[in-house]
Amino acid sequence: MDIRTVVADDEEPARNELCFLLEPLDEVDVIGQAADGIEALRLIKTLKPDLVLLDIQMPGLTGFEVARELLVQEIDTQVVFVTAYDQYAIEAFNVNAVDYLLKPVEPKRLIQTVQRVQRQLSQNHVAAREHETQPRSLQKDELERLMKYVENRKSQRERLAIKVEDRFLLLQSDDIIYASLADNVITIVTESLTGVSNYRRLDELHSHLDPDVFWRVHRSHLVNINKIKEVVPWFSRNYILKMKDGKRTEIPVSRAQTKRLREYLSL
Repeated sequence: MDIRTVVADDEEPARNELCFLLEPLDEVDVIGQAADGIEALRLIKTLKPDLVLLDIQMPGLTGFEVARELLVQEIDTQVVFVTAYDQYAIEAFNVNAVDYLLKPVEPKRLIQTVQRVQRQLSQNHVAAREHETQPRSLQKDELERLMKYVENRKSQRERLAIKVEDRFLLLQSDDIIYASLADNVITIVTESLTGVSNYRRLDELHSHLDPDVFWRVHRSHLVNINKIKEVVPWFSRNYILKMKDGKRTEIPVSRAQTKRLREYLSL
């Protein structure tokens, strides 16, 4: 039985990559793509797919809002979240009938997800033949807990403490322009402040920030993509970012992140 699938992600390269990974899987048939949550919900109601691969952060409606609406309207489809949230947060998402894929999606992990969906669809088919129904309230309760967890994570991400001289100051994460690591010390820069983070590794700091806004453009630099003033071409088709701080700090972009930056800015 083919798994009729809809892919929803607001970034076209991400949708294309996911569809590319699904193409070799004979059991999967991608029947539609959506670029935002509203379009995703419309496609799901129209096409009635067996599986929906939902990005979490999308314009219009988030992936969680789409999933909750499916439950409210009792639209029977398997939901898999595709997200850039850190691995530790994602482990809490692994609940009944709700799976996840962590960006960038690994082919082996995608196969495991498809196999899980196949098992769930098979169980649902047997239950339907035997006139049994599985309480949807369980799935709904789990989704509500999941959404509450993510909302709490978001609120934790909103504020960050930095040390400025002998004081600790709280700032909104959106105010951060960039963070740089040197000599095991992370310096955080805003328009009006420069301070030191209590984290010792950039990946630790990154896990407390919105991954769609803060990019690890270099092993030593994390930038707020909304605080980039200028993108300057550099050697070997690489780039230098001029940031919006008072010094117009220049930050290099690694070769691995250059492609992502080109796609995001349509360079």
